[in-house]
Amino acid sequence: MVTANLDESAKEFVLRTVKEQDVKFIRLWFTDVLGALKGFSISPAQLEEALEYGIGFDGASIEGYARVGESDMVAIPDPNTFAMLPWRPQHPGVARVFADLYTPDGAPFEGDPRYVLRRNLERAAEMGFTFYVGPELEYFYFNGSDDPTPLDQGGYFDQMPLDVASDLRRETILTLEEMGIEAEYSHHEVAPGQDEIVLRYSDALTMADNCMTYRLVVKEIARQHGVYATFMPKPLADVNGSGMHTHQSLFRGEANAFYDADSPDHLSVTARNYIGGILHYAPDFTAITNQWVNSYKRLVAGFEAPVHISWARRNQSDLIRVPRIPENRPDFARIEYRAPDPACNPYLAFSVMLAAGLAGIEQGIEPPPPMEQDVFAMTDQERADLGIGSLPGSLREAIQLVEGSEFVRGVLGDHAFQSFVTNKRIEDDEYRAQVTDYEVRRYLPAL
Repeated sequence: MVTANLDESAKEFVLRTVKEQDVKFIRLWFTDVLGALKGFSISPAQLEEALEYGIGFDGASIEGYARVGESDMVAIPDPNTFAMLPWRPQHPGVARVFADLYTPDGAPFEGDPRYVLRRNLERAAEMGFTFYVGPELEYFYFNGSDDPTPLDQGGYFDQMPLDVASDLRRETILTLEEMGIEAEYSHHEVAPGQDEIVLRYSDALTMADNCMTYRLVVKEIARQHGVYATFMPKPLADVNGSGMHTHQSLFRGEANAFYDADSPDHLSVTARNYIGGILHYAPDFTAITNQWVNSYKRLVAGFEAPVHISWARRNQSDLIRVPRIPENRPDFARIEYRAPDPACNPYLAFSVMLAAGLAGIEQGIEPPPPMEQDVFAMTDQERADLGIGSLPGSLREAIQLVEGSEFVRGVLGDHAFQSFVTNKRIEDDEYRAQVTDYEVRRYLPAL
């Protein structure tokens, strides 16, 4: 029988809150290998046993979970993730808690994305680091899932009279705060109907859980107001797609390991090697941070999404941007990786970015000089002369790169790696068999 490694104070808090808040349903949440939120509900009568020993369920139909004969799973709630669902009836109440998944013999389930991230965070801890992330998840509001008409015609930071989206953002932020998730700021993005709520940075495991919650809350608040929110990377062909620019830093205790007061730009050797590692391994792991066919419709020139493998302190066109670090503000030292989109699996995406950066530190990988020019404005030959490579241009190309990457296999583990690659190959095969509206319009009249 599986036995949980419990935080007793957190367990007592959960049991007390369930009783005081008249909670009748506790939803156990977890994700499949693609980052889709899954779960089931238990009653208060089952909760104490679930916290101690877990709840068994059949994982046979969940993407990336079960091999033949391995469908039995055990979900053990993590009491530190307990929160009420504010949009559900308050009496009786409904709560959620993220669960870690185990096999019946008590071993962590290697296909659980949360376990994959835990394992990589443990490796960082062995090197003396805590990994913090602050992702910026963009999304669109449309009239409906079958009507991709933007809710407004606003642009970047626009403040418009009767701005329905600002009301939706405000209600979303208030709901997140009720669940213990802090938002730093929100604003209208570049494209019509496009918005962004920036979550306050936290440790990576908490943030991955928060990302899953954030995506659900954004959609739920939109649904309540009769509109549709989507994290699809590129829903409209002629405007910017949605990104998940991910700010990240490593701390040693209370000290930011990316900060060096004596460096001219206040960027430490650790930070530079971290950048070098990410740039080196980016082509290998792009299939993880940009996992859908549609992801590569966003990663094209002309729409503010990175295509080329470069870094800079100011330019917005580079794969990695290093925000300015003010004097005597070590907490500001961080790097921003700009390729991921908000439809990725955050547990796996944070895992590969962290592992690439740690590999850069271990191997002493020096990044090339930062770009001071617009990489998009260069010719192919100019980029080649500077040794600037490119990210994969399609899911098919990304799959081919990740399949041959022992680095990514080691980060994800054999089970999650093989499940992910198999699923992506199926998606690519299905996509290539489709005849699109573009092809019909372009070729039917002429051929």
